[in-house]
Amino acid sequence: MADDERADNIEQVHSRDFSWQLWPVLPLYPYGKRRTIRKEVVKDTIWTFDQLQGIFYVVVPIRMTVVKLDDGGLFVYAPVAPTPECIRLVNELVAKHGNVRYIILPTISGLEHKVFVGPFARCFPNAQVFVAPNQWSFPLNLPLSWLGLPPKRTQVLPQDSTKTPFADQFDYAMLGPIDLGPGKFAEVAFFHKRSHTLLVTDSVISIPEDPPAIVQLDPYPLLFHAKDKAADIVADIPANRRKGWQRISLFALYFQPSTLEISEWGQVFRDALKAPERSNRAYFGLFPFKWRENWQQSFYALQGGGRLFVAPILQTLILNRAPRETIDWADQVASWDFQWIVPCHFDSPIKAAPHQFRQAFSFLEKQPAVSAGFGGSYPLPEEDFEVLRVIDTNLYKLNIVPSVKEKV
Repeated sequence: MADDERADNIEQVHSRDFSWQLWPVLPLYPYGKRRTIRKEVVKDTIWTFDQLQGIFYVVVPIRMTVVKLDDGGLFVYAPVAPTPECIRLVNELVAKHGNVRYIILPTISGLEHKVFVGPFARCFPNAQVFVAPNQWSFPLNLPLSWLGLPPKRTQVLPQDSTKTPFADQFDYAMLGPIDLGPGKFAEVAFFHKRSHTLLVTDSVISIPEDPPAIVQLDPYPLLFHAKDKAADIVADIPANRRKGWQRISLFALYFQPSTLEISEWGQVFRDALKAPERSNRAYFGLFPFKWRENWQQSFYALQGGGRLFVAPILQTLILNRAPRETIDWADQVASWDFQWIVPCHFDSPIKAAPHQFRQAFSFLEKQPAVSAGFGGSYPLPEEDFEVLRVIDTNLYKLNIVPSVKEKV
């Protein structure tokens, strides 16, 4: 076989390894081809599995966490797409530490998490599946079995965390459900006692200054957003990857920060004709974004040196509708003696203490406690919330979402 034929064959094998055929159920980039990176975050105890997802090349990590149980076997929190590569990486742990015994769906509203649980569970037919209470689907509220979850081995997490078969190793706390009108929001945070590690879904995040490893496997989205105009040809160098990542972070968390302008579409089409790349991959040269010179100040105000915080979207559209319930939940979580936090998005693992977790929710308080240093309580720039505030106001005026409640 010629060298080029062997290379083509290897590429086909790799493509099959990354294949995710159910991508039309949730058509997010990178669609039917998903890479997986496994990382050991607590030696011989906890591993993360990172994949990628996004819209219009606004790509961020989505993460599954696997924990070794003291009595043998594995505990899986928030499954990702069970591609052949992902399942092979899990099975390498199975061969060493025992079968997957428990699979956890810790949210009720995050379709990007729910869609993978059923297919993942089918790869491990002896695992018990536990889901957060009050699951729902839109536009029809369907039974769990209709959502692909195995009916004979799926059960709802009890409110009392001592009533589970893994209670000796994990505690958990439930936030919600928070009424959002057409749907609800809830999250279940798990505390692994032996490793002093907190597992969360969407509630808190930390943003690295440089793009995570999973994002760098294919740098095209980073370089796309590193452009300043459609005609730019961006070199693949670390500085441009970092520039693209920081802009992606602003997009993902604010939609449109104050330092971003959207060009008029007539000008966008004219600029597209001058673009050096007008392929389907490059969205035919369309690039409607105009970043102001001070855009990086918005990023560093958001990133805060790697601090722990609640995403602006959750602050503005979700948690402010249940401030008392959220603060009570944060207090319960902060009563555990964790040292590490593993979220499902952005950076991981995060070295953080319980009081730093609690401070992340101070935006819900009229008189928040102030603490200096990493995780210190300081507000994000109000001007960057403008578009989110407009969305929130319009949704309320249309009677789509309930009103915001007063801070506690």
